Amino acid sequence: MVIQIDFQSDEAIYMQLRNQIILSIAASTLREGDSLPSVRQLAEEIGINMHTVNKAYSVLRQEGFVTIDRRRGAVVALDHDRERALSQIRESLRVELARAHCRQISREDLYALIDEIYEEYESAGEND
Repeated sequence: MVIQIDFQSDEAIYMQLRNQIILSIAASTLREGDSLPSVRQLAEEIGINMHTVNKAYSVLRQEGFVTIDRRRGAVVALDHDRERALSQIRESLRVELARAHCRQISREDLYALIDEIYEEYESAGEND
C-alpha cells in the first residue's frame, strides 16, 4: 500500500491517511478482508507517529471501513448500513456543497464532477 503524506498540507496527517485508505478501498486497491499494515509498521514506513496511525485507524473503524482484530490488526470490513453511510456523507457533503456555492460552482458542474469521479471507481472495479 502506497501512502503519501503532504507534510505541508493544512489537513491533519491522520485525515490524509484515512482519506487515502478510503480512496484505496474505492479503487479496489484494498479489498474487504485485506489487512492493513500494523500501526508500528505504517508509522515507520511513512515517518509519522504511531498515535497518528492509530487515530486514523480508529476513525476508519468508527466510520465503518475497518474492524480492529487483536490478532490481525486493522482489517478492511465495510459496514453496509446504508442509512448510516448516507448520514455521514450528508454531513461531509453539506460543507463541500457550501464551499462550491460560495465559489459559484453550478449544480451542473457538480453533477458532472460526481459522474466523472464515479466513473473512475466503476472502471477500477471492472479491471479486477
